Amino acid sequence: MPFVSIRLAGTASKQQKAEIVADVTRSLVERLGKNPAAVQIVIEEVSTENYGAGGQLIADRDAPSTRGDAHAEPGQ
Repeated sequence: MPFVSIRLAGTASKQQKAEIVADVTRSLVERLGKNPAAVQIVIEEVSTENYGAGGQLIADRDAPSTRGDAHAEPGQ
């Protein structure tokens, strides 16, 4: 029985989570021949204030800055 645990930084809509569950289930059925009724998936949403990467909280990294957006496309 496959058990899949997915952690997301931030939140996703109910529709997005339903689509993730459908996609992951379909993948396990197609690639591993698993019974879809046996596939269990848990999605955990982690607050960006409780998750860090590269030495800083994601909430701080993604906060607007006067120095420019590190995630912006060049020229923006």
